[in-house]
Amino acid sequence: MTASIVGYVLREIQHLPGGWVYGLVALLVFGEAALFIGFVLPGETSVIVAGVVASQGHVNLGVLIALVVVSAVVGDSVGFEVGRRYGSALLRLPVLRSRQRALDRALAGLARRGPLYVFLGRFTAFLRAVMPGLAGLSKMQYRRFLAANAAGGLTWGVAYTLLGYFAGGALARIETYSSWFGAAVLVAIVGGALALHLLRRRRDAQLERDSAPADADPGRL
Repeated sequence: MTASIVGYVLREIQHLPGGWVYGLVALLVFGEAALFIGFVLPGETSVIVAGVVASQGHVNLGVLIALVVVSAVVGDSVGFEVGRRYGSALLRLPVLRSRQRALDRALAGLARRGPLYVFLGRFTAFLRAVMPGLAGLSKMQYRRFLAANAAGGLTWGVAYTLLGYFAGGALARIETYSSWFGAAVLVAIVGGALALHLLRRRRDAQLERDSAPADADPGRL
């Protein structure tokens, strides 16, 4: 079922005008931390799919990479400001209150190695959604946050866009021999990304259940 849904989405997004593709990806990447939609829609999957679309010539790769990076950095900056102003209230939201132990460890990590945690948080689904807000809540200097945020956004944005792009390029060569096999490969690529996202969320949940008290070493994140 998941594979058929992914295949349908990929076929449909290829028929969207380039401007719509740019706008959709920018919204999803921006909204992960700024609007906290990362709990529902994984930004990394949308970036990989857009990279595949770019490999087929529907959108420009350079423009897409720039848009992903800028959306990631700006979205996290908005999330930082939201956390600075309303962080305490946000922590009372049910979706965050259920992960209190993980949040406590992340805050402890920010207090010890703030910029490093901001950078690494970009590569974990849960932390990507909450780390900017937690950084704002922790009163980290915005200058330090921005430097780490920009480095993480640039590395993440380029890496995941190129992952989709080169996977799509390989697919195009495969499709010259077998369109059905090529479609299966495309579905497997994006389906694998979705599966990885779900496995990460399950792993995070398991770590929360098995974790030490909140003042334990946050390095396990």
